[in-house]
Amino acid sequence: MRQFHHVGIPTIRQRPNEIYLEGIKLYITDAGAHPYHVEWVRVAPGCTLPSLLHSAPHVAFMVDDLAAEMQGKRILVPPFVPLPGLRVAFILEDDAAIELMQKI
Repeated sequence: MRQFHHVGIPTIRQRPNEIYLEGIKLYITDAGAHPYHVEWVRVAPGCTLPSLLHSAPHVAFMVDDLAAEMQGKRILVPPFVPLPGLRVAFILEDDAAIELMQKI
C-alpha cells in the first residue's frame, strides 16, 4: 500500500522546531504539524543528498514494503535511516523526486 505523507519544499529560511539530520546534514520540519503536510527542507553545508533535493520539491509516500516499491525504479538515494524507526529512499519518477518511507 502507498499512502501520501507530505510534500517536501526546499527553503533557505530557518524555521521553528527544525529537526537536524546529522547523517545527511539536513534540517527538516515535522510535516505532520503543518496543516497541508508540508515538510520544509533546508540543507546545511556538506549535505550529502543530490542537488535535485536541494532545489526542487518532492512528494513522499508511506509504503508497506520499501524494497518492493523500489524495484525497477531509478534510484536517486538508496535506503537509509534518517530517524529512529524510519527507513527512506528517493526514486526518480518522470524526473521528479519521490520519497518512499517505511516504518521499521
